[in-house]
Amino acid sequence: MAFDFSTIRRVYEQLPERLADARGILGRPMTLAEKILYAHMAALPSAPPIRGQDYVEFYPDRVAMQDATAQMALLQFMSAGIPRVAVPTTVHCDHLIRAERGAKEDLQTALIENDEVFNFLASVSKKYGIGFWKPGAGIIHQVVLENYAFPGGMMIGTDSHTPNAGGLGMLAIGVGGADAVDVMAGMPWELLMPKHIGVRLTGRMSGWTAPKDVILKLAGILTVKGGTGAIIEYFGDGCATISATGKATICNMGAEVGATTSIFPYDEAMDRYLRATGRSDVADAARPLAEYLRHDDDVERNPEKYFDRIIEIDLSTLEPHINGPFTPDRAMPISEFVKAVEQNGWPADLRVALIGSCTNSSYEDMTRVAEIADYAAKHGLKAKCELTITPGSEQIRATMERDGILEKLEAIGATVLANACGPCIGQWKRHDVKKGDKNSIITSFNRNFSGRNDGNPDTHAFVASPETVLGFALTGDLRVDFTTQPINGSVLNPPRGEELPARGFVPDPEGYVPPAEDGSTIEVIIKPDSQRLQRLEPFPPPRPEEFIDMVLLLKVKGKCTTDHISPAGPWLRFRGHLDNISNNMFTGATNAFNGKLNSAKNVFTGEYAEVPQVARDYKARGVSWIVVGEENYGEGSSREHAAMEPRYLGGKVILVKSFARIHETNLKKQGMLPLVFDNPADYDLIGEDDRFTLDVRQLRPAEPMELLIRKPDGSEHRILVRHSMNEHQIEWFWAGSALNLMARRLRQSSNA
Repeated sequence: MAFDFSTIRRVYEQLPERLADARGILGRPMTLAEKILYAHMAALPSAPPIRGQDYVEFYPDRVAMQDATAQMALLQFMSAGIPRVAVPTTVHCDHLIRAERGAKEDLQTALIENDEVFNFLASVSKKYGIGFWKPGAGIIHQVVLENYAFPGGMMIGTDSHTPNAGGLGMLAIGVGGADAVDVMAGMPWELLMPKHIGVRLTGRMSGWTAPKDVILKLAGILTVKGGTGAIIEYFGDGCATISATGKATICNMGAEVGATTSIFPYDEAMDRYLRATGRSDVADAARPLAEYLRHDDDVERNPEKYFDRIIEIDLSTLEPHINGPFTPDRAMPISEFVKAVEQNGWPADLRVALIGSCTNSSYEDMTRVAEIADYAAKHGLKAKCELTITPGSEQIRATMERDGILEKLEAIGATVLANACGPCIGQWKRHDVKKGDKNSIITSFNRNFSGRNDGNPDTHAFVASPETVLGFALTGDLRVDFTTQPINGSVLNPPRGEELPARGFVPDPEGYVPPAEDGSTIEVIIKPDSQRLQRLEPFPPPRPEEFIDMVLLLKVKGKCTTDHISPAGPWLRFRGHLDNISNNMFTGATNAFNGKLNSAKNVFTGEYAEVPQVARDYKARGVSWIVVGEENYGEGSSREHAAMEPRYLGGKVILVKSFARIHETNLKKQGMLPLVFDNPADYDLIGEDDRFTLDVRQLRPAEPMELLIRKPDGSEHRILVRHSMNEHQIEWFWAGSALNLMARRLRQSSNA
């Protein structure tokens, strides 16, 4: 029986009528993404919203949060004074478990180290009607896929890889915590109407090719920003040849091309997965509505009428791919990759191979690598480097143990880690290298930004399918194409694997804790002297004079992801304490003037210091500051700390060539001004000692603004800057934050 089946039933009951009304507005057949968007609109418009131009309000069906982002989201929710969440919501404890020795020891260490945070999350969940998944229960996206995702639904999650649920035909979108607070409070959630990218899949995969290779190939085509502001919708006869969990892998990594979300049409593979995970009631409800849970037939015949861009991928000719290093969109088929290792001077000696994460930790993934491991063991082969395995959930781990999968992997030298994110998000206490050691690792994760996995910027991280990762682990050499070359005289056979366990999944009876029926008497305790948790104080509303004669804190050179703005790893322990975590602000970003990390010039002293230190000095002086950046600024994780920290330390404006979607929204929500150069070449005009003035009284929807730049010699330049804020978002700005505006309106309604 599904969780929250009443919610699913309500969505399905309303679907035919909502879509009939939507067809009347559109006057044409619909894509699947359009069907779900229109079915969840707060109010149907009189005319179709313009993609990439009009903001639309939606009512998602549910919210999911992982423990690192849930802390700040729930602190914000608590400050709004609402007694209970308005939609089904869950918290998943998966980010704070550091990988070091193995599953059992690492989990016990995490329970001790993070006791205060886990207790806070458990109590706040119980009080406010939120389902709580305990540490060790699994990674948020795998647990959501196993328990909550359903075809035709819409959800938001405070993690950029929330689109994983698209593998079950759900429109699942990663957001910041402030967006989650809106939905949990029962308010509509606002989104710029996405553009649509159609990816036609034809043929069938074979040999060493896996679902991961579809998105690795696509990342090479679209690059890290090619999907920004768009939904990727897969169609074509190749879709039906991919399992539900394989589809989830593809949707998960859509975040790496900047896509709002990704989705597959409902099919028999989804039906099989729903039934295998104990949700026959959902499968029975979805089956009669199949026509509403897939794109209309004309979309297949004439996709150019419905998509803003169409990409074709033939699964029959698709090779295994490896992407990296340092960016997830540098894509190469294995036949080219093994040559590129030598040509580029990348370390060929493989130090660590890591299999699992939210992207690739399904039963099917694990049976495929176990099959390779079993064959290897029978031919006297073992992993020639460190090998780790991360199951996606306790349900997966227990099923792997019952079916002998763990035993096969351990036989070739694998260490099984906890059911958690671990090295994928920098929670890895690695002992075999030191910072500065040039080395290579290969993972089945989703991101490989510099320093992301182990904090070492000289670790060359490559991303591939679990099968490819294990193949290279057995060679120990990234120059050896194991798909064609023998290893110690043995040629590996490509795996087949099992889509679903023949004997069913072993359920996890202990991982989930339901909320209290009445949480009014439950107390959420935050110690006054806590270094992990800090109650939030509202950000003050802006004053126009604060935007006069602003200084430059930092001009960032090159890639600036949320990992660069607010690094994870050891900093995860401060995710619930805004003051403490602000000490990591921009510590991973490169200063364009001196080429150094975590280095900013204090214009008052003339000396360079760590960026947070300079920002705190400016704040103490009452001086506002701005940051200047390049393309796709803020790509990567949904962490809103990357927006809250600049706001907290006195920042006013982030001015860049272009933004990643989630981060731009997070900045708006926290009362920052996200601005874009009208002429990207003006980036080169910015000097280290410049002063900046902006008349924020002229802030209007769709209207450019003039930024005055005053040079040290007294000369002035006036440039145009643009923003994407609508009237409602401008209200957030003048209130000091979106949360301030919501709290004010709630007070007004309660006093009415």
